[in-house]
Amino acid sequence: MLTNSLLFLFLFFFALPSSAVADVGTAASYGPPYLPTACYGNDQSQFPVDELFAAAGEGIWDNGAACGRQYLVRCLSAATRGACAEGQQVSIVVVDRASKLASPPSRNGTTLVLNTQAYGMIANLSVVGINVEYTDQV
Repeated sequence: MLTNSLLFLFLFFFALPSSAVADVGTAASYGPPYLPTACYGNDQSQFPVDELFAAAGEGIWDNGAACGRQYLVRCLSAATRGACAEGQQVSIVVVDRASKLASPPSRNGTTLVLNTQAYGMIANLSVVGINVEYTDQV
C-alpha cells in the first residue's frame, strides 16, 4: 500500500508536465528617444504595433538572445504604497539592452526597463522602480 502511495506522489509531482514558472525581479521606466536599439538599430519596424516594449537588464540580456523575447509582466510591490495597478499585467517585447538605452531609465540596474506606456499600465509613472513578476511567453 505504501509503495502505491509513493508511486502516486512521484507521478503527481515529477512526471506531469509543469506549468510556466514566473520569475521575480525589478523594473524601471524609460521614455523617448527609443532609437537606436541594441537589438535592431534604427529599424522602426522592431516596435510592436501596441507600442508595449522593454529593454532587458544584464541578468536576462543573455548576450543578445533576449532580443524579441516576450514577457508577461505584473507589478508586485514598490517602496511607495499604492504604486501598483492591482490586477493589471502587460505583455512586452524586448527590443533593447538596458545598459545601452538612448534615454536614461528611471532607475539603473533593474531586470527590465519598460517604455512609459507599458510601465504606466501596471504602475504609477511617478514611482521610479517596482518589484515585478515576469513570465517568458514562449
